Amino acid sequence: MKNKRRDFLKQACAPVLMVAFGIPVMQACGKQDDNEETNATNNIGGTVSINLSESQFSSLSAVGGWMNYTAENLLLIRISNTQIRAFDNACPHEGNRDKWSFANNTFTCSYHNNSFENNCNGSLRCYQTSIADGILTVKR
Repeated sequence: MKNKRRDFLKQACAPVLMVAFGIPVMQACGKQDDNEETNATNNIGGTVSINLSESQFSSLSAVGGWMNYTAENLLLIRISNTQIRAFDNACPHEGNRDKWSFANNTFTCSYHNNSFENNCNGSLRCYQTSIADGILTVKR
């Protein structure tokens, strides 16, 4: 009788634990929310104009400066005096947009420490950019 009870508990506990704890764990690793994904999709094909003289873009004034421009779902990095690269800030792993860092030519998403190089050949969607008269234009 004791062995039957033990076998039952071994078989029943795993599904019960998964039901109790699995859903919150899965939600914690999921995308932020469906509205942000829809908004990002709607931005594809549009053009964003950024006045680089505005104070919120001061981090882009020096080569190597970068920012996560969450209002437009963009990661921006100053490559040279005449070039800024723009990437979609949705992490290819889970779609998170808000916890990025940058070091050694690599963007890192802090949710799961996934890293992506700042070139247009990697996993991050890269957009065409141009700078004229202090205005950065990003074509999605």
